[in-house]
Amino acid sequence: MFTGLVEIIGTVVAVVEHDSTESGGNGWTITVGDAAAILDDCHIGDSIAINGTCLTVTEFDRDTFKVGVAPESLRRTNLGDLKVGSKVNLERAMDSKKRFGGHMVQGHVDAVVSVVSITPEENSLWFKFHTEDKDLMRFIIPKGFIALDGTSLTVCDVDDSAQTFTIMMIAHTQQNVVMPLRKIGDKVNVEVDMLAKYALKSLQGAIMESDGLQALVKRAIA
Repeated sequence: MFTGLVEIIGTVVAVVEHDSTESGGNGWTITVGDAAAILDDCHIGDSIAINGTCLTVTEFDRDTFKVGVAPESLRRTNLGDLKVGSKVNLERAMDSKKRFGGHMVQGHVDAVVSVVSITPEENSLWFKFHTEDKDLMRFIIPKGFIALDGTSLTVCDVDDSAQTFTIMMIAHTQQNVVMPLRKIGDKVNVEVDMLAKYALKSLQGAIMESDGLQALVKRAIA
């Protein structure tokens, strides 16, 4: 579990599509550098979110760590687009001793969305995103939580018909996450609010068990 408060920005130092080393496990691996600030308490098997994707540390030293990336993660996220030199958001799994300042983020990316526009307003930036997944819009509401590349943000405007939504990023956040490096057309990892997903599933189940919404309303009134 994560908070969506990015700790540092790391730099990809290696991407291996078929890593035959012991720590690579004959799969796709990514090694991230400039990470010393979050590795002082690291252990093999720890979870670190890269661009909001929860991944398992398989090797590390003072400044770098390696993770394996499953095919499903490559399909769902923008991790497959990373190259040597790419900047990435990094966050360790939650520490129960610290103040909880973002929102509950699982590190399970739902989909990628595309950057449609980037518009300055004073020292802030507006970002508009478009999703090809119409169903994803059910979980995106004005002033609701959303995690973009692992950054906890507040949704501003939602256009369900156009399948777009916006966020506004303050100056401090711009300086500490990778989003300002994005360009129009770039893919961004998105994780919607997990509570919204649970709520919808519960409602759907209740409707099915109650022979429809009308019966459910009548039961609630009674």
